[in-house]
Amino acid sequence: MGHPPPATPPRSVADVAISIILMVLTVLVGAGAAFLGLFMLAFLDHCPPATCSVEGAVTSVLSAVGIVALVGVLGIVTSIIALVGRKRAWPFTLDTFGMCLAMLVVDWVAFSAAVGG
Repeated sequence: MGHPPPATPPRSVADVAISIILMVLTVLVGAGAAFLGLFMLAFLDHCPPATCSVEGAVTSVLSAVGIVALVGVLGIVTSIIALVGRKRAWPFTLDTFGMCLAMLVVDWVAFSAAVGG
């Protein structure tokens, strides 16, 4: 004679919807940033050595894309684990989206400094 299994907590529709929307936005912003970063580097034809560092520009773009990808994947995996465990996931996805945006702002400043803008 065993005990009945514990009831699973209800899943919040709002939490799932917000989490999915923020995960999709994170992926879209990351992909858009990678695309724009590639074009920023591709059209860096005129870079006077006195005020511009091509290596600095490449480093800023590649490091930002790499960090945003890493943070995005870790945040999305954490959010999915929370959703599967029927726990609140939207704080994880919101933090992930915010950290990705913050990294892109830092990259924009670093890129501007590297190209003398």
